[in-house]
Amino acid sequence: MRRVGIFGWGLVGPRSPNVDAFSQNLENADSWLQPFNGFGPDTFLVGVPEFDFADYKPWVDARFKPNRFPQLDSKMGMPVKYAVGAFIQALSQNEGLEAELQRLGSRTHVYIGTGLGDLGTKQDQVLSLFHAKRAWNRFWSAPERNSALQRYLDTGEVEGTPPPDPTTAPDSERDPADEAWWAFWTERSPELREYLDELREIEGLAVEGDVEAGKKAAIREKQRRRKRLASKWGAPAPPWESVSPNLLWNIDNIPAAQISMLGHLTGPAICPQAACSTFGVTLKLGLDAIRSDQADAVILGATDGPPHPLLVGGFYNARVISADAQVSKPLTQLRGTHISGGAVLWIIAEVEHMRKLGMTPLGMEPLAVGVTSDADHIITPSQEGPTEAMKIAMEAADVAAQDIVGWDMHATATPGDFNEIEMTRELINEETVVTARKGTFGHGMAAGGGFELTAQYLGWQNGQRHYPTPLGRDELNQQIATVHECFSYDDGCAAKPGVFGKLSMGVGGINSCVISRPWPGQDGADDADG
Repeated sequence: MRRVGIFGWGLVGPRSPNVDAFSQNLENADSWLQPFNGFGPDTFLVGVPEFDFADYKPWVDARFKPNRFPQLDSKMGMPVKYAVGAFIQALSQNEGLEAELQRLGSRTHVYIGTGLGDLGTKQDQVLSLFHAKRAWNRFWSAPERNSALQRYLDTGEVEGTPPPDPTTAPDSERDPADEAWWAFWTERSPELREYLDELREIEGLAVEGDVEAGKKAAIREKQRRRKRLASKWGAPAPPWESVSPNLLWNIDNIPAAQISMLGHLTGPAICPQAACSTFGVTLKLGLDAIRSDQADAVILGATDGPPHPLLVGGFYNARVISADAQVSKPLTQLRGTHISGGAVLWIIAEVEHMRKLGMTPLGMEPLAVGVTSDADHIITPSQEGPTEAMKIAMEAADVAAQDIVGWDMHATATPGDFNEIEMTRELINEETVVTARKGTFGHGMAAGGGFELTAQYLGWQNGQRHYPTPLGRDELNQQIATVHECFSYDDGCAAKPGVFGKLSMGVGGINSCVISRPWPGQDGADDADG
């Protein structure tokens, strides 16, 4: 079986504009969360990525025409920018990595997932459309521009049944009443039909002669006539002109697509989505692609936008988020999780191939990933689904409970923490050091598993240890303590050579379990063949 290693990684997260800052921040047990105030004043804490896209301008300018960076900056939303920043970071860990990824051609794949995608861009365009449609309907439903409404006001004649007059609605219902009234009469406006007939003629202009020159001439002529039409009627811009093409430039596959374009990478660039298990799933896809000889290198990971009111509100009403402005730590009072954003990218490749080029693998060796579905509940994990993912991964890695020295939990600071540790304890031993880090940097929808797995790998690479977590020894939930007591607390602890595991459980019941080990020869690690 082809062995796979990590040859580059990059990260954007709370307090962490890059992977080096992330590594330094892991040295202490402080939480990286901060007040949200996305609804105005509120009582939520979130993990806001620290990031400045301008830091990556020199890299882009060195490879592309001067207009490329301004295009990216103006058209791309934050999930794309985070992913691009993490990708550029990842290229710097091994000299020659960028050139080799390009040389491999279509055998370099890109798998970058996301949770809910670019909510910021989507909200901006939805609101733009909403306000434009509201202004449009209000304009065409005015009696002076709507003879059907004027006839109704004069005679009571109308096709269909009008909604109630909005002036009779209570104040709390006035806005929807206005919108229903305007929409009803806009649909019946003879004047709007006349406007649309004129617009139809304009939009029907065809390209003539030379295609490229004719296309530009047709566009200019359409713009000129549309302006004249709008002036004639005094109409606001139609709602279909209110939506920016940036909506298309930021659909969920664009982080992967932009990385393929910036890196000149011709292999498939796709967006796997598996909620909170996304990072583990992309890692499995990458391992499978390399081991089945479909790829020699894979850029994988996940990216989420900064915490957004839609996401915070959704989590709150799903009753899994903490809302008292205090840090909720996993394995303690179980008050709920905190939302965060950012990106984590790894560049994995076939080890022997890269070593021949003088490159050194990072962190630990990813051995296997088990992926299952609960097929049960949309948000509450089952016992069977995650357990099966763990068993699949452990069997594929050929490890047993006594081999496992470190385990990172999904642990969302909800009552599910107890069920998870009870389930996990069946497959690990009493001396396995367990970590839970969502009290540190929050819960990234897709990137969270990448934060946690990278922290686990960095802990071994930077001193064979488990980094501290915010959990104090006297804070451990007493019922959880009856199941397992060996955790990484706020003072951290040494890590023994052996096997490490990491479990993620996603909305929809998708689970991923990653099994890893130190590279042979790394301070006591076994010199195994894999």
